[in-house]
Amino acid sequence: MELYQLTAEKLSAMLANKECTSEELTQSVLRRIEAKEPEIKAYLTVCAEEALKKAKEVDQKRAAGEKLHPLAGIPMGIKDNICTRGIKTTCASRILENFVPPYDAFVMEKLHAADAVILGKLNMDEFAMGSSTENSYFQKTRNPWNTEYVPGGSSGGSAASVAAGEAVVSLGSDTGGSIRQPSAYCGIVGLKPTYSSVSRYGLVAYASSLDQIGALGRSVKDVAMVYSAICGRDPHDATSAVREYPDFAAGITGNVKGLRIGIPKEYFGEGVAADVKEAVWKAAKALESAGATLVEVSLPSTDYALSAYYIIASAEASSNLARFDGVKYGYRTQNFSNLTEMYENTRSEGFGAEVKRRIMLGTYVLSSGYYDAYYKKAKFTQLRIQDEFNKAFEACDLLLTPTAPDTAFRIGEQVDDQVKMYMNDILTVTVNIAGLPGLSMPCGFDGKGLPVGCQLIGPKFSEQVLFDVASCWEQQNGGFDLAATLA
Repeated sequence: MELYQLTAEKLSAMLANKECTSEELTQSVLRRIEAKEPEIKAYLTVCAEEALKKAKEVDQKRAAGEKLHPLAGIPMGIKDNICTRGIKTTCASRILENFVPPYDAFVMEKLHAADAVILGKLNMDEFAMGSSTENSYFQKTRNPWNTEYVPGGSSGGSAASVAAGEAVVSLGSDTGGSIRQPSAYCGIVGLKPTYSSVSRYGLVAYASSLDQIGALGRSVKDVAMVYSAICGRDPHDATSAVREYPDFAAGITGNVKGLRIGIPKEYFGEGVAADVKEAVWKAAKALESAGATLVEVSLPSTDYALSAYYIIASAEASSNLARFDGVKYGYRTQNFSNLTEMYENTRSEGFGAEVKRRIMLGTYVLSSGYYDAYYKKAKFTQLRIQDEFNKAFEACDLLLTPTAPDTAFRIGEQVDDQVKMYMNDILTVTVNIAGLPGLSMPCGFDGKGLPVGCQLIGPKFSEQVLFDVASCWEQQNGGFDLAATLA
């Protein structure tokens, strides 16, 4: 078995025991990138020279007897909306095609402190707006299980790189399901943490009240390792929580005895594929046999969540993306005769169709005469959804649902049907609206051999419980075999 095929947990132990070096590991992953990238197209920027230099530095520290972080020497990829000093951060958009940040995001500072090896920047839907990674200005990423299918989005590059062996772990961002849905489509584990547990400083904003950076990996412990490294208070982010965080990876027990797992009936209704329901119920029954109790709960406002989400997210996007005007940084049109024309042409040429669509929708719902009719109602719906989750958690400790209503779809299949495309997020947006943690774990396959994802949702700051439950399922199934994508 090649080094690139192993989990971060296994590789961390091998590095600590000097069974391999970080340089050898990094070379293994870079060779895999070279072999698979023409087909998968997960990366926008590969930093091979810098990665090998960092790997050698880590090996030298280890040889000198320094105490190192569990992620030290582990190669990982970074979604291209997370600022990386000296490395292009494009958000997969023409308008930031040549932008090189002069600073690191807070999560990057944490990863550098942990001595992780950064492989490069990963493809995504432009400005994280999309569910298939077909909205990138540069290229379409493909699903490693079947390259005729999408990897999900917007963190499609992050998910595909891990599933294809082009990264051991990766970072993504999740505004309405953008970590969990591609994790489900690519058969890996993905965590959207509690809002405020991971700093958003240096994350190029889409919808500030919903955005959250999280981790993707091939095992539950891999994701827990990364989350432990990046969470924590950041004075640069006024919304980051002031609290102590444990070592989540070390704290995983896999014990679910006595836990009450809620099954929200609204998440298993019309529109959810039969193969998906069957696989998720199998996981639920397996957890029940391990000592958990299944409890039916109701979240009545789920049907309104998608509408509320797109109003809130688009409104915030309209405001956040106003900064891209051709004046301060990024792309500037060459075709203008006055300031107004420069603004108009820069934004018209620099933004893609989906980004323009959401900016216009957001501007509309915030405009005079429509604010009360749309945005204000969406915010009231948000409060109602939060209250319903709180009520549900009085009856259970966490919720179990499908991650997405169906498995991955063919590239190009939904490009012209925006409503159908938006419906891919219907089971994940509520988590962002309520600021809760959500974890997607693989739980089987559909009839086409594509992975099915199961979503765990907990109260705020209950990540340790989610890791325990997901680990219990993982242990029962012997981990998840990615041999099909790693052949």
